[in-house]
Amino acid sequence: VSPLPHRGAGRPKARCQLSGSGMDTPSPLPTLIRKKRDGERLEDAEIRSFARGVTEGTAQQGQIGAMLMAIRLRGMDAGETLALTQAMASSGRTLAWPPAWHGLLVDKHSTGGVGDKVSLALAPALAACGCKVPMISGRGLGHTGGTLDKLEAIPGFRVSQSPEEMQHILARVGCCIVGQSSELVPADRVLYGLRDVTATVDSPPLITASILSKKAAERLSALVLDVKFGGAALYPSQESARELAHSLVEVGTQLGIRTAALLTRMEQPLGRAVGNALEVLEALECLEGGGPPDLRHLVTALG
Repeated sequence: VSPLPHRGAGRPKARCQLSGSGMDTPSPLPTLIRKKRDGERLEDAEIRSFARGVTEGTAQQGQIGAMLMAIRLRGMDAGETLALTQAMASSGRTLAWPPAWHGLLVDKHSTGGVGDKVSLALAPALAACGCKVPMISGRGLGHTGGTLDKLEAIPGFRVSQSPEEMQHILARVGCCIVGQSSELVPADRVLYGLRDVTATVDSPPLITASILSKKAAERLSALVLDVKFGGAALYPSQESARELAHSLVEVGTQLGIRTAALLTRMEQPLGRAVGNALEVLEALECLEGGGPPDLRHLVTALG
């Protein structure tokens, strides 16, 4: 496990702000697609216009897919990535918490790997330490399993919760794991599903915006990121994973979240179990003090 420290403990101002006034002049989406296709930089207002089209349903799926591919091939600079993250975070409700929870709101996100069931053990472990963990998670992308899919292997488990229900759960048990919804980061809900079918899963700007838009909506105090590399991860090399980790830490810090990343090797599946129901059982073993040593070590390191 190789730590990548957070950059600065303060809350630096973001380079662009979302006014929420709706005063941006809409740009035709084909124009924005052509601009990014040709390698040009998108302005903040143009990125907000794209996010509105995704959220309001005025953008066609083919147009969204074309923009995702243009971003995948041409990339985004740090300012564009930050603007996309903020636009996606503002596409739904931003969670609000009791003042007494200030400084206790923490979360973790993994870029995904085969057998990665860390969230299932880490969230309740952090809650047992007095933290509040409002984890908005995702489903499987590419060949990696999704935390929500694993939880739904539990009969009757409901991953869709309103903000009010999330606060009630956090007050009662200290952690919850839920999915994007029409209320929480709806733009990511659309883009997340389309990335898988358009072969744009591994784009660093899209990964950064997807992960951190959810975390920005959670109003976190601190965030730890598990960025995996190796044969069973999305990124095969440590160098490519480090590039993504730097992007995540930089944008997270600019969002005002104390952010750190770990680069973790995944040349083989994590733990012994692969498969939704089996991974839930192995996470329970870990919570009881057992389970595979590599799973226990990673849960502890991230915690």
